[in-house]
Amino acid sequence: MKPTLLVLAAGMGSRYGGLKQIDPIGPSNETIIDYSIYDAIEAGFGKIVFVIRESFEEEFKEIFNAKLAGKIDVAYVNQEIVNVPEGASFNPDREKPWGTGHAILMAKDCINEPFAVINADDYYGVEAFTTMANFLTNSITEQEYGMVGYQLANTISENGSVSRGVCSTNADDHLVTVVERTHIEKLKEGIACKEDEKWMPLAGETTVSMNFWGFTPQLFNHLEEQFISFLAAEGQALKSEFYIPSVVAKIIEGGNTKVKVLKSDAQWFGVTYREDKEKAAQAILELVEKGIYPVKLWS
Repeated sequence: MKPTLLVLAAGMGSRYGGLKQIDPIGPSNETIIDYSIYDAIEAGFGKIVFVIRESFEEEFKEIFNAKLAGKIDVAYVNQEIVNVPEGASFNPDREKPWGTGHAILMAKDCINEPFAVINADDYYGVEAFTTMANFLTNSITEQEYGMVGYQLANTISENGSVSRGVCSTNADDHLVTVVERTHIEKLKEGIACKEDEKWMPLAGETTVSMNFWGFTPQLFNHLEEQFISFLAAEGQALKSEFYIPSVVAKIIEGGNTKVKVLKSDAQWFGVTYREDKEKAAQAILELVEKGIYPVKLWS
């Protein structure tokens, strides 16, 4: 059974100033998602599941259905604020969904095989997809999930702060902890994260999660259980988020499942801010010039 790729594309791009998921950056108007899907198909993935929002569902489908018809199976699920377990309550003034853990949970009913998770606005690199596909096909078990790890210094935006899952690993390359740091920035003194108005330095070689995870469908049981607890504690907050790194951290603490950190030298870049777009477009163009991708990705 071929693995599935779950693409988290429901973000509204508040820092970017628009729907970066469908903003073209390639020489033939390709989006970053196009390159991820192309790499996934080449690596052996058999299905794509998009997590999107109802507000741009029609526009999104119009773009990707035509490109991917006949190339790979495609499914769509929506992530909305109201998608919570029966009986759960939340603040009626809340304006955005519940984060990456919630987004993944939305795909529960259409994934029955090992699957990878990626962000729509990140470019992960050819090798990263090959590495993950191999892991999902040959190695993953209920006792060992996977994550592609990147060096923090290679994931920083020059145009503002970013959120990263800061990781620590053991001698066997298993994840020990992963903590979501929501404000990491490159300062004159070096890279640091801001917590409670205080700055904490971070080494450039620190392993971080870019939300490229490998799971079995068993994850959905963990997500449901933890999301119910999350809503009980945080449901009335306007901006609380149910992050997948926090979910994984609790799974590891449970002691029954480990997470293998899959080392990758693949090139990463993303478009957190509008100003990142030019740099991302140049990086894609260089990959095209090297022959990694055709000028026109989809024929």
